[in-house]
Amino acid sequence: MQEKYIDETKQGEAFAIAEKAENSKKLFLESYGCQMNFSDSEIVASILNEQGYNTTLKVEEADLILLNTCSIREKAEQTVRMRLSQFKNLKKEKPNMTVGVLGCMAERLKTKFLEEEQLVDLVVGPDAYRDLPNLLKETEDGRDAINVILSKEETYADINPVRLGGNGVTAYVTITRGCDNMCTFCVVPFTRGRERSRDPHSILDECKSLWESGYKEITLLGQNVDSYLWYGGGPKKDFAKASEMQKATAVNFAQLLDLVAKAVPEMRIRFSTSNPQDMSLDVFRMMAKHDNICKYVHLPVQSGSNNMLQAMNRQHTREEYIDLIKKAKEIVPEVAFSQDMIVGFCNETEEDHQDTLSLMREVEYDYGYMFAYSERPGTPAHKKMEDNIPADVKQRRLAEVIALQGELSRKRMKSYVGRVHQILIEGTSKKNENQWKGRNSQNAVCVFDKLEGQKIGDIVDVFVFDNTQGTLLGETVK
Repeated sequence: MQEKYIDETKQGEAFAIAEKAENSKKLFLESYGCQMNFSDSEIVASILNEQGYNTTLKVEEADLILLNTCSIREKAEQTVRMRLSQFKNLKKEKPNMTVGVLGCMAERLKTKFLEEEQLVDLVVGPDAYRDLPNLLKETEDGRDAINVILSKEETYADINPVRLGGNGVTAYVTITRGCDNMCTFCVVPFTRGRERSRDPHSILDECKSLWESGYKEITLLGQNVDSYLWYGGGPKKDFAKASEMQKATAVNFAQLLDLVAKAVPEMRIRFSTSNPQDMSLDVFRMMAKHDNICKYVHLPVQSGSNNMLQAMNRQHTREEYIDLIKKAKEIVPEVAFSQDMIVGFCNETEEDHQDTLSLMREVEYDYGYMFAYSERPGTPAHKKMEDNIPADVKQRRLAEVIALQGELSRKRMKSYVGRVHQILIEGTSKKNENQWKGRNSQNAVCVFDKLEGQKIGDIVDVFVFDNTQGTLLGETVK
């Protein structure tokens, strides 16, 4: 289990990269929400680096402040609004400073940001980052600037993203943008647009470049990576209109995995996030075929109840989900799964809740991200369904889901004890500077004593002798 059960994902991380001597302006770039936003921030930093901006970790010295925002939950939006309010005095001191909002919250609220948050000069959606240089010229001329046009084509495939922060060992490679699934609770299709895939050649080039730069692990990233489908460009929904040649030469996610695994055979490969109805057993066959594809899948289910899955428009049943898990474990016996779970969705009964708990027991997840349902404006659920589960009931059910996941996590962590695991050293343990931390193939965190000659980026054989709820305790095999 991860150290936090309820993870609102990363909140408010600012990163800086090496300065260019010729750049004279300073950019403070802070990211919120999912890993896609953090990956997008690397694209933004790359674009602005060419426009004369060096990144800074000191907000008070910035000429340009950009917040890359998340709309997935109300709490995430509240956090951004609070952060913007903190910049008001700074803006008074530096009236020429530009403040902008990027990402999903910008896409959802659009001009409201300019009207309600008098501090904001710039509003840019996830598909409009190439337009930043033009938009910044507008703000320099004293005008508010906005571009929230969603694209059916944009994948930023030709932009080599700078790597913000990080450990120089693990990196994210975006392979798809947008989502077509239209889950009733989710705002993503409205903030990130139609699903489209990136040219596989550009993906392979980026992966090779990362390996040559010393990276040892990549995560292929998308709102729904299993739905990856390259047939020459354009939205996935238009694949039916593709030519026979395009269809014959199309590349799906399992085939992309195969290509990446062969292109960088010593690079560890992960992927996120997956969607059950789009997950192919061929993906697990590739996982079994290639040692460098990690044996771990984040496979959100959201509920164990067919009633709730139908209300959420999840496009799969409880039975189909469980069958997928069983077949995956037959193909890759050592595979591990994690989950996303929403409790207290509209009209959820006690029986629906018990169905969720029973599904969790059957699957035995390594860990999970669990939330009480919060209504998101503009979603089908907000428009057509009543958020009618009392807050105290939501919190009680959430507590039960969290407690059960804790039991399952301890059980799963214990199953790794008494065995040797290959651990990629990612850094020093937060709790003990004399220990390394890293993850095994199943994404379980392991800590072990540092030995002379070991360094970040090494893959080390570690014997795991004990575990806590969320961490494996090991020692290097000499």
